[in-house]
Amino acid sequence: MNSEKVLFSFFMILALTLNFGFFIGEMDDPQHHNVYELFAVIIVNLIATILKFGDRSRLGPMLLATSLVALVQLISAALVWTFAVHVQETGLTASMMVTIVSLSGGAVLANIISVILLMIETTMLRR
Repeated sequence: MNSEKVLFSFFMILALTLNFGFFIGEMDDPQHHNVYELFAVIIVNLIATILKFGDRSRLGPMLLATSLVALVQLISAALVWTFAVHVQETGLTASMMVTIVSLSGGAVLANIISVILLMIETTMLRR
């Protein structure tokens, strides 16, 4: 078993599941979406992206692209959260929370595509 591939797959799937955990819940209720969970999602997605830079497979560029899209979505969500709480000082209104969760939803979709590509690549491997 290739330990590098296991670690790579682990972080990809962890990124998806953590992101899904943040995304699920009522969109406009800040109590259903934890800021620390968003932070963890960003860190795990960043690790998964870094691991994808070393991938030399045929699907490697597509895997990297999906990971970069997820990172852009998640960092945008964190910036909106920071803006709402610390700059605008109105707090997390329902409309701000919907924007944050929607951006996270885009990252969930990118992570799903990434995991599907990983499964396709795994089935294409020859022994």
